[in-house]
Amino acid sequence: MLIVVLFAGYGLGRLNESPAPTAAATAGPTAMPGMVMDESQPHAHNADGTSVQSGAATPMAMGAAVGGLSLSSGGLTLVPETTSFTAGKAQRLTFRVTGAGGAPVTTYAVVHDKPLHLIVVRRDLTGFQHLHPTMAADGTWGIDLTLAQPGIYRMVADFTAIVGGQQIATTLGGDLTVAGDYTPVALPAAQRTDKSSGFTVAYEGTPDTKATQPVLVSVTGADGRPAKLDPYLGTFGHLVVMREGDVAYLHVHPETTLVDGKVKFWLTAPSSGNYRMFFDFQVAGQVHTAAWSLTVE
Repeated sequence: MLIVVLFAGYGLGRLNESPAPTAAATAGPTAMPGMVMDESQPHAHNADGTSVQSGAATPMAMGAAVGGLSLSSGGLTLVPETTSFTAGKAQRLTFRVTGAGGAPVTTYAVVHDKPLHLIVVRRDLTGFQHLHPTMAADGTWGIDLTLAQPGIYRMVADFTAIVGGQQIATTLGGDLTVAGDYTPVALPAAQRTDKSSGFTVAYEGTPDTKATQPVLVSVTGADGRPAKLDPYLGTFGHLVVMREGDVAYLHVHPETTLVDGKVKFWLTAPSSGNYRMFFDFQVAGQVHTAAWSLTVE
């Protein structure tokens, strides 16, 4: 198994410090200069998984592209070996990513501290999980997965494969089935505040389809004071946005330093409609997830 590390950590330290992004680093003799995107800048992952820098000076095109809607993209195919699960029971989810001729891909860039990020959510946008499977030498990824309720779930694999010396950043998606009586849960009403494990998590900003807009997320403890956020996967938070109906996927990363104690993202909504936004953050070594519904006119 060969996993090539192409991105360095962010050198994040105390909340009030503003560290400069570290230069990209490579491991081993297989370095590929000129192919490394600056992961230290805020960006989103497009339909084919490519990362697009965003911000006030570099607005994204009208209506951000989305990913996770197809098993195949960019010459790569997601091949799940397990798709049927029993509600509430831990089972092994295994899958491969194959290239031309069905050969498994075994080399990946490490992006935000992991070679592959896996999102699992039921198609009514409940049961969200952000997971990090491990890969065997033959290219088979695996992780123990528990799906609590019956229904159809979407798995989205977000990764950057290295094939023929080229990086291919891709998000691929497939369905998982949990047998049983299934009643979809209506999307909660749009709101700006959520409670997560005793924390109050709120966001400011109004995403739309016309231009990149700032979204600032604050985390407040039970004492009413700003929580001390730990860096998680190389940054102070991760924002996953999923569209109601087709479960389209958008993964957005923030600026590397806090803004008045808040995590700052730049976001363009893919289209009008209803969305669920999931914000992962870490405090005192524990990862938490807050979620909000959003309606884009």
